[in-house]
Parts: sequence; structure tokens; C-alpha cells
Amino acid sequence: MQKTRYAVAAVAAVAALTLSACGGGDSAEGESGGEGGGERIRIGIKFDQPGLGYDEGGSYSGFDVDVAKYVAGELGYGEDQIDFTEAPSANRENLLSNNQVDMIFATYSITDTRKETVDFAGPYFVAGQDLLVPTDSDIAGPEDLEGKNLCSVTGSTSAQKIKDQYPGVQLVEQPGYAECVTAMGGGQIDAVTTDDIILAGLAAQEANAGKFKVVGNTFSEENYGVGLPKGSTERCEEVNAAITKMIEDGAWEEAITSNTEGADYTFNAELNPPTPAPCA
Repeated sequence: MQKTRYAVAAVAAVAALTLSACGGGDSAEGESGGEGGGERIRIGIKFDQPGLGYDEGGSYSGFDVDVAKYVAGELGYGEDQIDFTEAPSANRENLLSNNQVDMIFATYSITDTRKETVDFAGPYFVAGQDLLVPTDSDIAGPEDLEGKNLCSVTGSTSAQKIKDQYPGVQLVEQPGYAECVTAMGGGQIDAVTTDDIILAGLAAQEANAGKFKVVGNTFSEENYGVGLPKGSTERCEEVNAAITKMIEDGAWEEAITSNTEGADYTFNAELNPPTPAPCA
């Protein structure tokens, strides 16, 4: 059985090299140019965000993953034709410009600066900066953080935004949001801040279920888009059509609900579900 797996892996590797050698031109029309068959599509996601993009030993879960699978299906690809690639925030533009992925679903906020080098479909979700607190906390928004310990990831713009506007906040930095939640569970901090749906994904983990709540008082707007290589207008329109269909047939809300279950979270209904913007 072990030898068989190695043989299959070797064949897959040779096939991937062959496709790479033959698939010149626009990446949006390379591996992802056909309607299924033997072709594959390469999608960048986060590997470390429970509820959004999470790698569980080669099995991928989360809202971003569910949207990616739905869109890929509408483009003619089965789930077994998707190659998921880790797309850390700092590497997303390079992954697209270097033709390492065909599209990215990774809490990728649409900004004017990013539009200079990347095309975006969507948005498929509008997040907002919020707070995660213990379920018995009386913190209702950033104005209640005076004298409190607030945790976020080292260098996070989310934490810095609150610190700049509310100087009485004590900022505690951790390497990741999971560490922030652990510290809050131990009573060392009072709140965690980042995008609401990221907080909901953390709170929905089995080990955290029932312990924390998302305050539900967002104070920013983050339009999550699908990153595409520059010049992908046709592909952008196809992705927008898939997102619209996912929203209309109920699969979008089902994906939100299933990935935040147990988090005491409700998405901002004034902003969601969003209407994808016209492709440039």
C-alpha cells in the first residue's frame, strides 16, 4: 500500500511538471483554463485560521475554503481537482504575480493599493474589526477597554488602531490569535481584536465553544475579495457570477453558519451578503 501511494505521488508530480512546462501564458487561463477533465486549479488559502482557512493534516476547512470549493465547482472543477496552497498575508501578491496560484481566498481585503498589482473578484464577505471577550464580560465596544488588557498579533494594525484611538488600553502582543485566546482563557487579558469572522472562527473551535463571544459592534469595513492575477477580467466575471449564485441558493449563509457554530456570532446584515463589484 505504501509503495502504491509513492507511485501515485510520483505520477502526480510528473503530471504537474508537464502541465507547468506546457501551460505558458496568462495564469488565469493555464491550469484553470478548461471545464474539468484532467486539469487542476490552484487556490491559495490560509492554513492557520480556524473557521476560515485551516489545514488539518491535509484536510482543509473553513468559510474561505467552502467559498473556494463552490466557485471552483461553478468553473468546472471537482474538489479532487483543487490544489490548495498556503497563502500567508505577506506572500499573497507574490503567489499571484509568480503564477504559483490561480486565485486566492484568504481573508484578502480589497484595497486600492492592492488593486495596482492584483485583480479582485467579489467581495464575497464584508468583515469588520470587532472584539472577542469572555461570555460573562460586560465589554460592549472599544470604548469599554480603558485600563483593560487587549491582545492582538504582533504588528497588527487592528490592535494599533484601538491603541491610537483609546490610549488607556494596555496592548498585549502574541505571535498568533490562538495564543491570544489561550491567554484570555487564563484570565491574563480581557479582549482580543481583529476581524469579526476571524474571531468567530476562533471562538467556534471545540475547545473554546461557549467560553467566548464576539461583541458584535464592528468599527471598520474589510471587503474580502478573491485575488486574481492582473488582467483577469473574464475570470473575475465568472467568479462574481459564482459568488452571486452561492448567495442566492443559500449555500453562502449555510457556510457562514456551519463555520461559526458555537461562537455566539451574527454577521453584519447591513453589509452582508455583499453584491460583487463590477470587474475592471
